[in-house]
Amino acid sequence: MAISDTEIRAAVEGYLARNPEEVDSLKEAVSQLSLGTGLASRITFPMHTTVGALLVRDGEVLLVRHRAYGILLQPGGHLEPGDDTLLGAALRELVEETGIDTAKVTVALHRPVYVEYGPVPANSVKNEPAHFHLDVGFAFTAPAHLEVGKLQEEEVTGAGWYPLAIAERLVGNRISRAICGPAGIN
Repeated sequence: MAISDTEIRAAVEGYLARNPEEVDSLKEAVSQLSLGTGLASRITFPMHTTVGALLVRDGEVLLVRHRAYGILLQPGGHLEPGDDTLLGAALRELVEETGIDTAKVTVALHRPVYVEYGPVPANSVKNEPAHFHLDVGFAFTAPAHLEVGKLQEEEVTGAGWYPLAIAERLVGNRISRAICGPAGIN
């Protein structure tokens, strides 16, 4: 069963209830949530939902080099029709992109640790107009020895573990929000 707009709205509303200081930064996304339908579909414009996975091991965060954007990000991506939950979709994306064994990953929280709203440039190859992603992120933990498996090379060109401070500098404050903030795992 596909993820419903109701589930997406509930996740964002719950996140904002725990993080009221982010209401202004997500104001436009909340407006789109109230208007939109089919927000789990990547062909819903001007906004659709994506998920991210912050995997932490022994003071480090796993980042991947995103092929399309050419930058380091947390693993993640678009929802698929077979996804049942946002959390499950985030775990699926983590495993698909990094080849990590799900049996060695633990969910840190069963609620989003970050929600971000950001622009995506038009992509003529995919026939996509400029649009926005509402990215809902979840935190996971892994044992200190866990290594990356086979990468999903059509989407990821590399992966590695980065100390928290470096990961935050490279990716942004979602790292500290996920690890330390009121919605975080510490």
